Amino acid sequence: MTNDRSVPEGPPRGATWTAARVRGLAIQGVILATLVGLLAWGIGNAIHNLNKAGIAAGFHFLGNRAGFDINFRLIDYSPAATYGRAFVVGVLNTLTVSVLGIVAATALGFALGIGRLSRNWLVSRTAATVIETVRNLPLLLQLLFWYTAVLAPLPRPRDAISLGGVAFLSNRGLTVPGPVSDGPVWMVWAAMGLGLAAAVAVGLWSRRRRILTGRRFPAGWVGLALIVLPPLAVLTSGAVPLSWDVPVLKGFNFDGGLTLVPELIALWLALTLYSGAFIGETVRAGILSVPKGQVEAAQAMGLTPGAVLRLVVVPQAMRVIIPPMTTQHLTLLKNSSLAVMIGFPDLVAVFSGTTLNQTGQAIETIGMTMAVYLVVSLAISFGMNLYNSKMAIVRR
Repeated sequence: MTNDRSVPEGPPRGATWTAARVRGLAIQGVILATLVGLLAWGIGNAIHNLNKAGIAAGFHFLGNRAGFDINFRLIDYSPAATYGRAFVVGVLNTLTVSVLGIVAATALGFALGIGRLSRNWLVSRTAATVIETVRNLPLLLQLLFWYTAVLAPLPRPRDAISLGGVAFLSNRGLTVPGPVSDGPVWMVWAAMGLGLAAAVAVGLWSRRRRILTGRRFPAGWVGLALIVLPPLAVLTSGAVPLSWDVPVLKGFNFDGGLTLVPELIALWLALTLYSGAFIGETVRAGILSVPKGQVEAAQAMGLTPGAVLRLVVVPQAMRVIIPPMTTQHLTLLKNSSLAVMIGFPDLVAVFSGTTLNQTGQAIETIGMTMAVYLVVSLAISFGMNLYNSKMAIVRR
């Protein structure tokens, strides 16, 4: 008995795949052409408007005299400097507050996250209160609180709070003694660089040694000594004469030393507490992700609670902690642009604010500012991803 019903044959499999591929490529081509067209129209329209306003496009303005002062800078700068140098000052100020904030927020976050899991009721409740309070208040409100309610009411320089007679806290900021040297300072930095390279080498050797033999080496303390001792040796040898410029009150302000302006302190405190609270919750989640059997096994081996946390729990929790912590680091960098609200001269305030208003070069100034944030963000992501790959659990 035979079945006479015939099944209609569809197009060959290869033809269907080819048609779908061509259709997909065509759609992508249309979308790409549309985006390119919109971009070209936007650029052309911007150039037309600039020419209509009598503003020449380009980066020639970077060589012009800036004509404005910056109250906090890490390099020499005066109103006679160029806009290009003002741009460098803004970049350095943004990097300074971001690096200080990332380091402090990470340390605070680990302290809060571990403290919230403490068996001590007071420590646990205090950490939880700090985390929940700071996380649920707007960052801008916290920034204004530290600047206007805490630092602004400080006494004037004449009535400044003396810290040992060498440092002074006032409404102008924290003034501390500053190092002064006329010698080859590069020797100090070179010694620090060599010490840092040696510390990294010792850390890698220590890790390999621990994997092969199971024996631990105090790489942290040795690395710290390698970083600190070589520059101290150069300074104490007399090759680089060093003296300290102690601040002295003259008139209405202090003369000499280094001054941390209140805007920097307020911004650093707000960014540190806000990001540290979120990192604290990330640390708590990472620690809770470690199986209890790991802790019980470590305790059965006779390890102290501190050793269990340092050697067993935190290394395994890092695979959960690092990705969201990277996000918080990137968020802290971008939130540093709120400095413009309290007058701290970061990149946005100096370049996308004052420079833009004086030159009218909106596309160039905003584009350069965006490029800096993009490059720094990608650098942070790259470094944290490398660290994450080192800490990831390798399954065999």
